[in-house]
Amino acid sequence: MPENPVHERDSLLHRAVDVGLRFKSRAEIFGRRGSPHEIRDLLLTDLPAEPLTDDAVMGDFVARVLPFCKNEASPRFMGFGDTGDDPLALAGTMLAALTQQNMINQSFDSPSATFIEIAVLRWLRDLLGYPNPAVSDVRTVWDVGGMVTSGGTTSNTVAMMLAREAKAPETMRTGVTDPRRMAVVVPQGIGHYSVKAALTWIGCGAHVIEVGTDGFRYDKRELARTLRRHREHVMAVVAYAGDSRTQTVDDLRSVNEIVREISPGIWLHADACWGLLAAFSAGMREKIDGIAEFDSITVDPHKIMAVPYGLSALLVRQPAVIRTISTYSDLIMQEDFAFGQVTPFIGTKGWMSLKLWMMMLGRGRTGLAALADHRATLARRFAALVDDHPRLVRLNDPDLAAVVFAYLPSGISPGAIDDEGLRDVNDFNIAIHQRMLAEGQWHLHQFTLPDDLGRLRKGAIVCPLRFMANNPQLTEDHMREVLAYLDHLALELEETA
Repeated sequence: MPENPVHERDSLLHRAVDVGLRFKSRAEIFGRRGSPHEIRDLLLTDLPAEPLTDDAVMGDFVARVLPFCKNEASPRFMGFGDTGDDPLALAGTMLAALTQQNMINQSFDSPSATFIEIAVLRWLRDLLGYPNPAVSDVRTVWDVGGMVTSGGTTSNTVAMMLAREAKAPETMRTGVTDPRRMAVVVPQGIGHYSVKAALTWIGCGAHVIEVGTDGFRYDKRELARTLRRHREHVMAVVAYAGDSRTQTVDDLRSVNEIVREISPGIWLHADACWGLLAAFSAGMREKIDGIAEFDSITVDPHKIMAVPYGLSALLVRQPAVIRTISTYSDLIMQEDFAFGQVTPFIGTKGWMSLKLWMMMLGRGRTGLAALADHRATLARRFAALVDDHPRLVRLNDPDLAAVVFAYLPSGISPGAIDDEGLRDVNDFNIAIHQRMLAEGQWHLHQFTLPDDLGRLRKGAIVCPLRFMANNPQLTEDHMREVLAYLDHLALELEETA
């Protein structure tokens, strides 16, 4: 008798879950390493003429694809965002896929899912200090004050659309007529690429005005001078509650006061993709003081809340402003709770918010606070290990979960490093990182960074390494082991130089 097709399906899905969980539980970052050309030649195959069995497809994935996949849940992966391994968040991810809700409409496509999404947005608003109307007053999507998107780049782009409409109402209908009035102020050297990209995507041109920084925060005097000089041409000021390199939180209250005093009509946007972490903890919350005065806030739960990719949200201080960027189609029901009316760039949208709803319910306020405090504690401990190492120089004072540092070549001391010494430092750290990537045993992030604190040379552009304290499996032993690994790489590089 042939096997029940439903049983075959369920068996396949159970196997897929087992494969995925074994992958996330392994200690290694990679099962195999290969060059791009090697992996290309292995995986770019012709579509077979005949169908393959489920077992054959699954076996092919396990044998050829999975070994090369990066495992961010490994405690040896200390280079970027989150692990995506909260059990309830993983359960929510699977259930969202299996229930196949479409968030574009409510009454037919997502009868209950829409209100789960609204609940999550209200929780995020409350954590950041934005007010919420009473539940009985939430009568339409226009009363919610936010939207879920797939990532911070989309959320920041929507924020720039809102800034554009605030500067030049009806631009959605008429188009941009004077892009010179659509400039955005960002901190120099630490801004996220998404803001400049957003301006090009929404027709404003890449009109970014960079303002110097002091300690990875706006230089307040220079910010005020810049706004007075360009106030007629500025549509928005972006401040970072945790920039994308050092995760330093700007002085948000002071930025707000400067902008409001000089030109109250300028849109204020806070990128809190990393800084949302501080909202969870009473001990860290003062770091984001003033954020609720900003017109909009971007958060990225997939960076800091152990939920799988991708999940971001844009929140606005005044919910009604979202009407300025809404569009209408008879394909989207003109009903009170149809999110398709208020989420630019996205039509059909999966139930991304379910994984966050389940994670936040499972943690509660005390669990979220514990998560934030644990990561901050790990970051401080790693910073202390860096400070105790004779050849490491820490380039930031951790606000959240990131520690940025440079490994000094032999014979170079921190302080007044000349141009040749700076080149040596950068070349050495780039070589260390390239070896680390090639071997795939440990991972730290790398990027360019202005030495804003003058630990090597004030204002110099450095290519440092970055540690992230986001993995719940991370221990001090792992921290010591990765530093020992760096010592090993440094010794090998200097011996072969």
